Amino acid sequence: MTDDLAQPSSAADASAGRSAPTHDAIVLGAGVAGLTVAHDLAGRGYRVLVLEASERLGGVASGIEVDGLALDAGAESFATRGGAVAELAAELGLADDIVDPNPAGAWLQLPGRAVPLPKQTLLGIPAVPLARDVIDALGWGGALRAYGDRLMPVLKIGKDEALGPLVRRRMGQKALDRLVAPLAGGVYSTDPDLLDVAVVAPGLNNAITRAGSLSGAVALVLEERAGAAKQVGRPGSAVQGIRGGIHRITAALAERAREHRAELRTGVRAVSAAKTATGWRVQTDAGSFDASSLVVALPEREARRVLGDAIGPAARADEPGVTVELVTLVLPAGAVSGDPRGTGVLVAADATGVRAKAMTHSSAKWSWLREAAAGREVVRLSYGSGIAAPATEGLDDAAAAALALEDAKAILGIDLPQPLASARVRWEQGQPSSIVGAKRRQQALRDAAAEHENLEVVGAAVAGTGLAQVVPDAREAALRIRRERFAIAGTPWTEDLDDEAAATEPEDASGTPVTDGRGEA
Repeated sequence: MTDDLAQPSSAADASAGRSAPTHDAIVLGAGVAGLTVAHDLAGRGYRVLVLEASERLGGVASGIEVDGLALDAGAESFATRGGAVAELAAELGLADDIVDPNPAGAWLQLPGRAVPLPKQTLLGIPAVPLARDVIDALGWGGALRAYGDRLMPVLKIGKDEALGPLVRRRMGQKALDRLVAPLAGGVYSTDPDLLDVAVVAPGLNNAITRAGSLSGAVALVLEERAGAAKQVGRPGSAVQGIRGGIHRITAALAERAREHRAELRTGVRAVSAAKTATGWRVQTDAGSFDASSLVVALPEREARRVLGDAIGPAARADEPGVTVELVTLVLPAGAVSGDPRGTGVLVAADATGVRAKAMTHSSAKWSWLREAAAGREVVRLSYGSGIAAPATEGLDDAAAAALALEDAKAILGIDLPQPLASARVRWEQGQPSSIVGAKRRQQALRDAAAEHENLEVVGAAVAGTGLAQVVPDAREAALRIRRERFAIAGTPWTEDLDDEAAATEPEDASGTPVTDGRGEA
């Protein structure tokens, strides 16, 4: 725990709800959402206190060091749609360090063989079921069954909620197992039968109504996305990274926040939060803290635990979460010749000989890492799909690294030497934000929080998974605080707000939900 002292509980209790808060805003959680809010508020003169339960800043966008290489502990890229992450990176001085991945693309691990991942797909659903790369993945029988989608009765109204049943009905089980399930497990860590079509494939149901078939709808969506990217001048990769790693974004956010006098404390776990006459009081294992505003940037389960009665019984839940483990191996120079599996491999559901759900050949995917590795090869294997516990569950670190090495050998199809170093990171996540019903659950949490003045909930708990969704949502929350919570004309941090926003009466803003307007991101 950092050395800063909390307000003694006894003194705080004696003056609860009466004394002026020590801080303008308390942010619970120092992941990308919490640090983004802290950065935006502190930069406008707010007195910000960030409390993080772990000893590390950055959350899933933090970094680790393996064999002297600075690597990402979690997220290694961001979706380019919306442009919010690139805009933030530019503000942090990282514009020139935004990079595209190797365009070679990923491969698909099948039983006993690997093939390039089909190109014209949406979440693995092929736009052209009889394309050569689809036939390679499914075989002629599977490809013909998928083509049956074009011969089945026309889909007049797209109204499917779950992705898995839709694909199974229109294209068959093999297309689901070999094309869709690997992407669902690799990207969303859940069973495709649970994925919400509207969340993971926005626009698909509407395109189904227009095209009359699933594959035709995929072709429409891909065409429209390409056209939109070209129109805004951002054609190319759907994802990008940062030279040196995504963790540089959260490190820069923390550094900028500190430069603007924000306090960032690690090793401080929030126990509860309660409304006071002047704002909010947060009770932690290090004492209590008071602020005018509270921003909860925690995983959903933790957010509900801390807020407790403040958001009411209807907003509480205790759903099972998802556990994902990432095992990174740094292999000696010469261990891998070229990029035999492109930038990495997704493992099909019927490829039972490999226990990992995916492998990223990181030094092949990112040119900056290949240069930094100086001949060494970096691979990262992912375990845990949300359907079952990770294959690494119960293993010690050495055994987990040994399993990862065996899986890497099977995926690459070559013998590999012992790694120079390895690292294992475990992520405990809440119920995936991409499943059917998640949007309703997220909205319920937003609505419950909106009942209270000066309370914002940000992060994956309400915005969904991915930096492209979390960052704009967090920035809008910071803007709402500036405009609607404390905006008093003439104060240093409202100079850039228009007169009308700065003069807003407090009762006009209290507890009123504000639409974020961010779209799908």
